[in-house]
Amino acid sequence: MILHIDCNSFYASCEVSLRPELKGKPVVVANYNEAGGGIILALTKEAKALGLKRGNPVFQVRDVLEKNGVVVFPANLQKYVDISKRIMQVVQEQEMVQAFHRYSVDEFFAEIPEMNKQEAIDYVATLKEAIEHGTGIPVSCGISVTYTLAKVATWYAKRFAGYKGICVLQPADIEKALRGVPIADVWGVGYRSAPKMGRMGIKTAWDYSQKPQAFIQKSFRLPGVRTWMELRGQQAVDITTPPKQQSIMHSRTFTYMTDSRETLAAYIANYTVAAARKLRDQHSVCRSVTVFVNTNRHRLDLPQYSNTATVRLANATAGTTELVNAAQQAFDSIFREHYQYKRAGVVLSEIADDSAVEQDLFVSTRDVERQRRLMEATDSINTRYGMDKVRLAAQEYRHENREPADQIRFEPLRNETTNIDDIITVR
Repeated sequence: MILHIDCNSFYASCEVSLRPELKGKPVVVANYNEAGGGIILALTKEAKALGLKRGNPVFQVRDVLEKNGVVVFPANLQKYVDISKRIMQVVQEQEMVQAFHRYSVDEFFAEIPEMNKQEAIDYVATLKEAIEHGTGIPVSCGISVTYTLAKVATWYAKRFAGYKGICVLQPADIEKALRGVPIADVWGVGYRSAPKMGRMGIKTAWDYSQKPQAFIQKSFRLPGVRTWMELRGQQAVDITTPPKQQSIMHSRTFTYMTDSRETLAAYIANYTVAAARKLRDQHSVCRSVTVFVNTNRHRLDLPQYSNTATVRLANATAGTTELVNAAQQAFDSIFREHYQYKRAGVVLSEIADDSAVEQDLFVSTRDVERQRRLMEATDSINTRYGMDKVRLAAQEYRHENREPADQIRFEPLRNETTNIDDIITVR
């Protein structure tokens, strides 16, 4: 049987787990921009009860936040990743599941033994309690015969209190369950596909599962067929070997605009390092590195500029040093003084499998092997001890107790009713 574990309001739950005095109080996590705005990314059920929703612009709901004493936290992705790793550790310590896999920072899949419905509920309840006790993160669990149906079961577990956070979807219950799930909420159905399906008369997961396979193949290709098969109780998804990306992009919209060449160059180096790691994780190499920069198109009072440059490498590689050097070369060719830059990014393309790399005749195979071993050692250290413990000099130096001068600094909470203005301090 497939078990799906989904953390409830994960970002907000992480913040509450570190501050137990906030349990039962309205808490939201948001990102911020230079105007003090941004959007809500996650919120507790108490915050949802106030009418707040994920995606609300902060400036539009500021009155609600302040009036109700909603505690607002800035998003801290590294913190959430660390807590996600702790959840994995707790599950592994229980030795109750097999083929345990983290699908995303707040979602996990595993296999559990075959058993009847009540036995499955009791079995998973023990695991659920261990996670919540060990990490403070509330979770919902779904159990069924395929990954997609397990996600459907979790959809019910999260929405209906009667399940107490655990829903078992047996074959006899599938039709009734699928009839109640909107097609847009089905795992594997993209936001662009859902309207198209609606025009075809596909309103629910059940409608989709009852279409002929030939129709699904023609309209939604192989990924759509896999979803169709999973909804019909046939395992067709392999989450352990995701398809390789044909291009890898790493970009960021800055909290504050900057005109500093050094700052932008450090950002570009950081983004390239992150993209290179993704490249190696999927055992690939690339031959082209593209860099782009943009000013803030919403600031019509400022001069506007955007540009892109691509550097094509002589040899395909996944080496961080070579890719960062190429990215810096591209950046140097497009950077212009006296502009306030708001966004930058790096794209790796012309990606191929690393097992079939054609090297230049003048490149030493010993140098290639040395570079490969260096990257393996670096990735191993960073995986074990934390991001960027080993890094290039070109990367921005981040002391754990110091933030870049152009970032927002958030003071520790001083009381239980701290509002958005109490938290945010601009350096």
